[in-house]
Amino acid sequence: MTFIEAIVLAIVEGITEFLPVSSTGHMILTSTFFGIAGDDYVKMFTVAIQFGAILSVMILYYKRFFQSLSFYIQLLIAFLPAAVIGFLLKDYIDALLENVIVVAISLVLGGFILLYIDKWFAANEKTNKPVNNRSALVIGFFQVIAMIPGVSRSAATIIGGLTQKLNRKTAAEFSFLLAMPTMLAATAYKMYAYHTKIGFTGSDITILTIGNIVALLVALVTIKAFIHYLTRYGFKVFGIYRIALGLLILALYFLGYNLAPV
Repeated sequence: MTFIEAIVLAIVEGITEFLPVSSTGHMILTSTFFGIAGDDYVKMFTVAIQFGAILSVMILYYKRFFQSLSFYIQLLIAFLPAAVIGFLLKDYIDALLENVIVVAISLVLGGFILLYIDKWFAANEKTNKPVNNRSALVIGFFQVIAMIPGVSRSAATIIGGLTQKLNRKTAAEFSFLLAMPTMLAATAYKMYAYHTKIGFTGSDITILTIGNIVALLVALVTIKAFIHYLTRYGFKVFGIYRIALGLLILALYFLGYNLAPV
């Protein structure tokens, strides 16, 4: 992996991690475009730079961490379903991560849902219901769906929050906060597995550090812009984008372009 490739991947991560467009799908597609998707370091890198995105949430929402013990309990409750199921199905999930067609189909199906989600949950915007333990658990199970590449962790958890009568802003912010334990666990696991199997070189660490810094800076801007846009205009534009991108991938695939990791 070159420094340029690392920076591009980090920018993609910072932009897409908190948008309902599937960061995993975009990372797979970007690394496939560069022809490096099959490399073990790249697979680790695309997960490990989520740490930079985690830091952006901690910076923007630092006050939440000093509010109450219930906040941490809710994060733990929401985190557990994905932690348990992800551990049990990790080999199957890893196999899906290399299937570009799964990504494309997930993008399209998720896009159609986002086209209508604002209408389905319009009444939520008239309320200011907070997250409780029950809604946190439901959101946690929605996060499990996002293990399918292309679904989008952000989209799944925000929709989970909407089903619990949270408004868009509250659902999105809890989704961001839930990303911290989820992404931290995934990052730690991938880095440990890579270190055990192959081992880090000085160059590996330098590239990973730069990637995390870039992802942090981009995510800071993306989160603020997304919340501003979402509360005013909703999800429709993201649905259109997902459908267009998914159909493009399918078209390229059936036209004979090699989109599979090598």
